[in-house]
Amino acid sequence: MSCKRNKAPRHKPFGLIQQLPIPPWPWHSISFDLIKHLPASNGHTAILNVVDRASKQLISIPTSDKVTAPEIAKLFLHHVFAKHGVLLHVTCDHGSEFTSQFFQSLGKLLDINLHFTSGYNPQADGQSERANQTLEQYLHHYCSYQQDNWLELLPLVEFTYNNAPNASTGVSPFFANKGYHLALDIYPEHDVASLRAREFATNLQELHLYLAESLKLAQECYQAASDPHQTPPPPFNPSDEVFILSKFIRTTRPSCMLSERYLSPFCDETPSAAL
Repeated sequence: MSCKRNKAPRHKPFGLIQQLPIPPWPWHSISFDLIKHLPASNGHTAILNVVDRASKQLISIPTSDKVTAPEIAKLFLHHVFAKHGVLLHVTCDHGSEFTSQFFQSLGKLLDINLHFTSGYNPQADGQSERANQTLEQYLHHYCSYQQDNWLELLPLVEFTYNNAPNASTGVSPFFANKGYHLALDIYPEHDVASLRAREFATNLQELHLYLAESLKLAQECYQAASDPHQTPPPPFNPSDEVFILSKFIRTTRPSCMLSERYLSPFCDETPSAAL
C-alpha cells in the first residue's frame, strides 16, 4: 500500500479530450478571457476578449486589471447582449465563483433568470487563448515605443482579426455572421446597398451548417492529435475505492516534497473527517 501511495506514475495521463458541443448558430456559445497587466492607455490596463465559438468573431473590450464579475456583466450587456442577444453557453477559466457571480449579475441586469450548465474542461478554452495571442501579436507590431496607444489600435486590430479567414472554419468571422465580407475600399460608382443586398442572398442556414461541419472536422483533427498522448480513464463504480492525488489536498505536513503522492484509498462512503 505504501508503494502505491508514493510511486511516481509512468503511464500516460488518464482522460481523453472531452470536446465542447458544436454550436448550431453564431452567438449561441461564446468564451471570454482577459489580457491583464498592459501599460496604461487612456486609463485602461486590460482587454476583455469575447469569442463566438461558431463564427470565431472577436469582440475586444478595454477595461482594467481590477475589473469584477458584476462589471464584466455590464460590459457584456453593452457590447455583446445589445448586438447578439442572450448567450446560451459561456466558457470561462476564471473559476466557478467568478463565473457564478458573472451569471447572477448578468441575469439581474437583464431582469431574467439565466440557466446555464458548466463542466470541467481544462483545455476547452483554447480559442480564447489563441485569440489573445493573435491580438497581442498585432499590438506588438504597431504599438508606440511608450506602448500607451494600444487603445487607439484596438478597433483596427479587431476588424483585421474578424475580416481574415479562420483556420477552423475556413472563412472570416464577418462572413460567417453576415454572409458577406466587409468592404475595405469605397467605390462611389457602385450602389453599395444593392451590392451588399445581392451578397447577402447567401443562404445563412447553409452557411451555419457549413460552419458546424468545419468545426466538427477541426475537433476531430485535434482529438486525433491529442488522444495518442492520453489514456482512457478506468471504469469506476460508486462503491470503488480510489487514491486521491495529494497535491489537491491541504494537509498539516510541513513540506509537500516528502509527502505521499497519493492519499490512501477512499470511497464515497468514507467520512470526510478521515482526511
